[in-house]
Amino acid sequence: MQKNKKQQQQSLQIPRTIIAVGKTLQFFSIKLAAKYAQNLFVTPIKFAPPKREKEMLEKSIINKIVVPSLKKDIIVYQYGTNKTANKTALLIHGWNGRGTQLITVATMLMRQGYNIISFDAPGHGQSPKTKTNMTEFIATAFEVEKQFGPFDLIVGHSLGGMTTINALKDGLKTKRAVIIGSGDVVEDVITDFVQQIELKPVIGNIIKERFEKQFNQTMASYCVHDAVKSLNIPLLIIHDEDDLDVNVKAAYNIKKEAKNAQLMITKGLGHRKILGDKKVIERIMEFVNEE
Repeated sequence: MQKNKKQQQQSLQIPRTIIAVGKTLQFFSIKLAAKYAQNLFVTPIKFAPPKREKEMLEKSIINKIVVPSLKKDIIVYQYGTNKTANKTALLIHGWNGRGTQLITVATMLMRQGYNIISFDAPGHGQSPKTKTNMTEFIATAFEVEKQFGPFDLIVGHSLGGMTTINALKDGLKTKRAVIIGSGDVVEDVITDFVQQIELKPVIGNIIKERFEKQFNQTMASYCVHDAVKSLNIPLLIIHDEDDLDVNVKAAYNIKKEAKNAQLMITKGLGHRKILGDKKVIERIMEFVNEE
């Protein structure tokens, strides 16, 4: 297990050059360091999809659509166009992810009679490069619902989980939802990020204040364990206790406030391997087939 954790830490390691620049700026000016950190925080890194996602890329109908409220283009995947399927699922990836990342979940759901819709959020995957944030993930989910919905099921991973619950709170419709490795408190996400780039905690406070001023909303208004209180649909929360990106406490906090939720805690899978784990896929299958 220690080896597994070490490997996860190495795969998520921030380049030392990025950390060095931040520390140098911090030495001369806290404000400049905060601006630098905030820019990093809203700039996703694009990763080439691994071979296991090739099938979804090749077999999907791929469309470029515009999200009018953002004036940004995104890529939408229609994976499975079975005319006899009477259910549709929306899959929402996390930060630095892409619409094909949940391919194992998607393939299982197709076998259960679902057609699949997913998308590359602004700045992610094949969507044009841009800065972005969770509010844009939420706006994108609503536009995708408008053009490709309604949805019987929504599955969100990481930031996609936070997006799912906040969008449902704001009126997105579905009959069931699954969140995997979801964050909970946005301020915690910022705090963890500032720690990762080895800057002073005050930098996180400045970023928080700037975001709240920019969006004229408090960070607390996007808190998942508060948002989930308004939901009555069945919810499945899945999280790994060895997740080094999002602490497992987020899952327990969300479950505590949810009205109709089930919780699955795994071990040794971390933040990303959980998406392809056989037991996790089987648990999601059981959940979507419940009466």
